[in-house]
Amino acid sequence: MNRNLAAKFKEALVSVLPITAIVLLLNFTVAPMTGGTVALFLVGSVLLIVGMALFSLGADIAMMPMGERIGSQLTKTRKLGLLIAVALIMGIAITIAEPDLQVLADQVPSVPNMVLIIAVAVGVGLFLVLALLRIIFQKKLAIILILLYAVVFGLAVFTSEDFLAVAFDSGGVTTGPITVPFILSLGVGVAAVRGGRNSQEDSFGLVAICSVGPILAVMIMGMLFNSSGGFAADLSVPEVTDFSSLMHAFGEAFPEYFRDVGIAIAPIIAFFIIFQIIFLKLPKTQLLKMAVGMAYTYIGLVLFLTGVNVGFMPVGNYIGAQIGSLDYNWVLIPLGMVMGFFVVMAEPAVHVLNKQVEEITVGAISKKSMLLSLSIGVAVSVGLAMVRVVTGLSIWYFLVPGYAIALGLSFFVPKIFTAIAFDSGGVASGPMTATFLLPFAMGACSAVGGNMLTDAFGIVAMVAMTPLVTIQIMGLYYKIKTKNDSAQLAAGIKEAAAADEEEIIDL
Repeated sequence: MNRNLAAKFKEALVSVLPITAIVLLLNFTVAPMTGGTVALFLVGSVLLIVGMALFSLGADIAMMPMGERIGSQLTKTRKLGLLIAVALIMGIAITIAEPDLQVLADQVPSVPNMVLIIAVAVGVGLFLVLALLRIIFQKKLAIILILLYAVVFGLAVFTSEDFLAVAFDSGGVTTGPITVPFILSLGVGVAAVRGGRNSQEDSFGLVAICSVGPILAVMIMGMLFNSSGGFAADLSVPEVTDFSSLMHAFGEAFPEYFRDVGIAIAPIIAFFIIFQIIFLKLPKTQLLKMAVGMAYTYIGLVLFLTGVNVGFMPVGNYIGAQIGSLDYNWVLIPLGMVMGFFVVMAEPAVHVLNKQVEEITVGAISKKSMLLSLSIGVAVSVGLAMVRVVTGLSIWYFLVPGYAIALGLSFFVPKIFTAIAFDSGGVASGPMTATFLLPFAMGACSAVGGNMLTDAFGIVAMVAMTPLVTIQIMGLYYKIKTKNDSAQLAAGIKEAAAADEEEIIDL
């Protein structure tokens, strides 16, 4: 356990240090900050590192095994009604408590927070049901995604421009650090018990389908609300003049996130306890190990969210405003690309996905290659988002060709890469994007005199889109490298599938 924890701390340190160094470099050059603001950011960075390490370890020990066991047991009962009911309730409950969604809701001025949250949660719940039914009935993911996005872009024609960016952003933020580990492992459990030649390929794609539900929900909601009016969350930097005020800034936030994270993980724990009593009956030693893992998850996520919301969000907004007000504010574009490249490394759910991809493909798709492809994709997306902030170009010019390329590539790459790519889009747009990059874009947009809803919002959507292309390009490379439609990859997946299925069915 100590060795694993040390490895997680090292991984978190490597992930967070680059973006911390970039912010400090900006502080000493084009965007000077007060000593109190720098201290706020540095304490946030420390909390980020510790929180990410604990969360990642907890996800490995508890969150992933819980999801796999619930998913496998739901499938083994062969009661379709039970699976639909549980998936719908869990999808809604977990999404309502997802901290990323609350962050986005606070920053959308024209819609009451709870209205936006409930609309998005129902969207996730319904589409989680659809995603599980796809696995059970063995339907092709690429065809389903093409049909879903045809509906999305068809409805987008009738959606207010002000709500369009927010709708696509909501699809990204709902797949955050609470939902991703559980949804990914739920898919693994269902696919393993369902079996079949493509069981491991089918275990991916749940996040991709779940991301569509919120987009449609917010588009429909946008037809009912006026985009003007309301107030966005206050993103001003807390005044920090001494050590006492620094501790007070974080101390005020801790109780809030202790409560929010507790509410977020409660549905998962409750469902697992019910399944343990009725179906699983795991030994006490295994339950104790999972309990320790949940404690790690809980404490880690509280520290992480406190760090990013108190230390990162106001600093991101401040730096964006400072650079946006420069005469040469075009520098936002290359700077955004550099920040995007490194920010994705600090997303907790990215490491969960990369680890699962490496395990399921028996190392054929390594964590390193996944992270590099995601980093390149996010760098491009943030650069394009800054182009929108500086020029005011409509998000249509980016989303339509981006998704057209992504869906077109799905016909030419191995199926597993399409599933992983569309999952990666949702996973990459997590709390670091919502609490650092979005406030950064909002600060820059305010400084250049742009429209906040149409120009700043949409950065989460851009971050969710570009990995769809870069991961599938990696799939093309693997296909060419193995020369026979990724036969080597398929052999590795088949071997992993047999071992994984035997392990889960034994449980």
